[in-house]
Amino acid sequence: MEKQEEKKEGGIKMNTLRINGVTITISDGNIEVCNGKIVVDGKEIKVGDAQNVKIEGNVNNIKCSGSVEVSGNVKGNIDAGGSVCCGDVGGDADAGGSITCLNVDGDIDAGGSVHMKKK
Repeated sequence: MEKQEEKKEGGIKMNTLRINGVTITISDGNIEVCNGKIVVDGKEIKVGDAQNVKIEGNVNNIKCSGSVEVSGNVKGNIDAGGSVCCGDVGGDADAGGSITCLNVDGDIDAGGSVHMKKK
């Protein structure tokens, strides 16, 4: 995993994320994956396979129609039609498949198994 960088652009904190091998710089980190499209902070980006998403870096919220793997933390909610694998979740974790994570501050809803590795 590449180290997440923080930059300031016009006084706004910017984060560098890698999604499916493509590096992008974002200010907020809200990610939505639906109908083969990936939208980050309201802007569509092209990163290849949009069904099984791998993200390196911390994000605010994720909504994904397929499976998602985050090498970092989710500050808000994560909602996936497939399986979820991530660090800490500050909100709710919802998956059609299994969930593997560290701590979850909100509710957990999984169609499969749940594995938590509390700190």
